[in-house]
Amino acid sequence: MAFSEFRPLDDKALIDYIKATPSLSSKLKNHLDDLTIKEVGDGNLNFVFIVVGSHGSFVIKQALPYIRCIGESWPMTKERAYFETVALREHGRLCPDHVPEVYHFDRTMSLIGMRYLEPPHIILRKGLIAGIEYPLLADHMSDYMAKTLFYTSLIYHNTTDHKKAVAEFCGNVELCRLTEQVVFSDPYKVSEYNRWTSPYLDSDAEAVREDNALKLEVAELKSLFCERAQALIHGDLHTDGHADEQNDRNAYKAWILRIIQNTWNLFHRKFIALWDANKDTGDAYLPAIYNNSELQQLVQDKFIKDLLHDTLGFGAAKMIRRIVGVAHVEDFESITDASKRAVCERRALELAKLLLKERRKFQNIGEVVLAVQQIQ
Repeated sequence: MAFSEFRPLDDKALIDYIKATPSLSSKLKNHLDDLTIKEVGDGNLNFVFIVVGSHGSFVIKQALPYIRCIGESWPMTKERAYFETVALREHGRLCPDHVPEVYHFDRTMSLIGMRYLEPPHIILRKGLIAGIEYPLLADHMSDYMAKTLFYTSLIYHNTTDHKKAVAEFCGNVELCRLTEQVVFSDPYKVSEYNRWTSPYLDSDAEAVREDNALKLEVAELKSLFCERAQALIHGDLHTDGHADEQNDRNAYKAWILRIIQNTWNLFHRKFIALWDANKDTGDAYLPAIYNNSELQQLVQDKFIKDLLHDTLGFGAAKMIRRIVGVAHVEDFESITDASKRAVCERRALELAKLLLKERRKFQNIGEVVLAVQQIQ
């Protein structure tokens, strides 16, 4: 069966596709008679199939020509699968321990085949909702962030290579425009796609739409998002947890706050270590100019502080959009009692507005954690 033009796959067509694709069938040692296929896509955009056989397994991700959680009324380019593949391969090269290997990519079918992390692995979000503590989370997350951000930035690249890389990803304009709309625009105006825990948060959603100070800050973040390409980021590295759901989770709340603090501090340390080890590369800070340790320290301190402020701003914007925008998160949605859910969401919304408006006042991540504790 030829797959010479795009079509969405179902289980049967997927088996035919695997049979016709050596880079996938070989991962199953060509044992294709006992496959189990499960469609598990809980995201907003794509089909995700888990394929398991007696001799191997993988994940198939197929981009649709529309936004899955809305339907065909909201078209979306399938080319996003190409950009995700390029990003995964680049990040996999830079940090192979923490990025799933890409086995196969088919641009016509907008399809990615990649490593399946079999049970007992679960999605981190589900683990956090369940209250599981992960002792290596901060170390692994900071490792991934430090390596992928440093090695795709101008601190490491020369401007020629950096602009070439940026030019490649400028083609990802539709998915970026979607982010512009759902993160930086829709929550701040009346939009048909916005939703929230009504009626409990009706006034909160209205307050967001009428907050001039908030809108000024969001405009600045949107400008940074659209106009400043500092490094290659995945754009979907996020999770939360039911830290607010019940009073008996105080120990877990404390653990989550420790993870936030440790992740940032470890990232800071690792990023600076990479910078120190590669002082003579990259066009951002030429050694002939930044030629003494005192100046180097000033430059690095300013860079990290600016990065913290950007991180707080974008993180806060994501929190707001997940509460009053189009796409929500399981962390809150799985709280079945709407009034209880609204209490948690309101607290998160208040924190997000504080972080967004006051982000430049925070000197370090410890101060951010204190602010979170005060809103608890």
